[in-house]
Amino acid sequence: QVLGDAAPRLLLADAAGRAALGPEALVDVSVVDLETATPAWAELSASDPEPRALGLTARHLAYVIYTSGSTGTPKGVMVEHHSLVNLGLAQLVLFGVCSNSRVVQFASFGFDASAWELVMAFGAGAALHLPADEFRQASNKLSDYLRREAITHATLPPALLQASREPGCLASQVLILAGELPKAELVRSLASASIVNAYGPTEAAVCATVWSCPDDFDGPVVPIGRPIANTRVYLLDGHGGPVPFGAVGELCIGGAGVARGYLNRPDLTAERFIASPFVEGDRLYRTGDLARYLPDGNLEFLGRNDDQVKIRGFRIEPGEIAARLCEHAWVREAVVVARQDRAGDKHLVAYVVCAPEAGSDDDDG
Repeated sequence: QVLGDAAPRLLLADAAGRAALGPEALVDVSVVDLETATPAWAELSASDPEPRALGLTARHLAYVIYTSGSTGTPKGVMVEHHSLVNLGLAQLVLFGVCSNSRVVQFASFGFDASAWELVMAFGAGAALHLPADEFRQASNKLSDYLRREAITHATLPPALLQASREPGCLASQVLILAGELPKAELVRSLASASIVNAYGPTEAAVCATVWSCPDDFDGPVVPIGRPIANTRVYLLDGHGGPVPFGAVGELCIGGAGVARGYLNRPDLTAERFIASPFVEGDRLYRTGDLARYLPDGNLEFLGRNDDQVKIRGFRIEPGEIAARLCEHAWVREAVVVARQDRAGDKHLVAYVVCAPEAGSDDDDG
């Protein structure tokens, strides 16, 4: 599905990739086999061509990454090079990344946080550490890995830390919490590291605001902080006007990080990416997130103005899951909601109305 939507000029694939896609999907794309004895690039120059000679600029795409869609079809977010460069330069200043730093690549490559980790390391000439999946999936193994590799910078979802019996053991010199709002108790339990809470949608080049936890933090709310460099944040009401200080509004993001839009979705792009009424030539991304300013000027995240939810750091459109359930012959209608258990953890629950083909509950089988 992604291959058909993105229509790449070139595809790098090994035998497993070819088998997964099937021959039909590879008809209209040039494939470079990574396992061939003589790779296609063997005779090419060792130096890169001059980008300007090829007509490339900072406004060309750095990547397209897919995120959840309410209709059951994921949507590709188009992020340009200047947005990624702005993110990387901001990281170096905010987190003190240098050539001696050791950054862990925790996020999967299908998640935009992976770009955050890659740019953080490569932008500073730091070491990028790639743990095996077994270390990512178990907090006790991950803590051993972080210590053994002397990791200085780690970006982890709060859910992973909250599942650990000793979350403080997972701390590196700089621990960045991202993907969902952390609980205040969790942040206080991580006092051994420099804690940063990062917020941002895929459509704003991963991160738009950050909050650095002070040593004496004792508040009930973990803010999402203030905008990173060259980023503008507005809290707007239903008419597109700024809300009063302290009032709740939709968080809209402008500046260097705003994506080009959604690939092959001009209707959705026009709905979510709008011209800024505040800065000529700027564009705003309407996040659908609700927030307000705290008295100290930091932003407090207050949830969504639609059905979208975040569970264990993953952005989920319940409508996408409901649409997939309704594809089954036995399901006539479906609705999916996020329910909290007693510990405050969210889980997805689906309710379905069966189609006649499903038969009665009393039927055998």
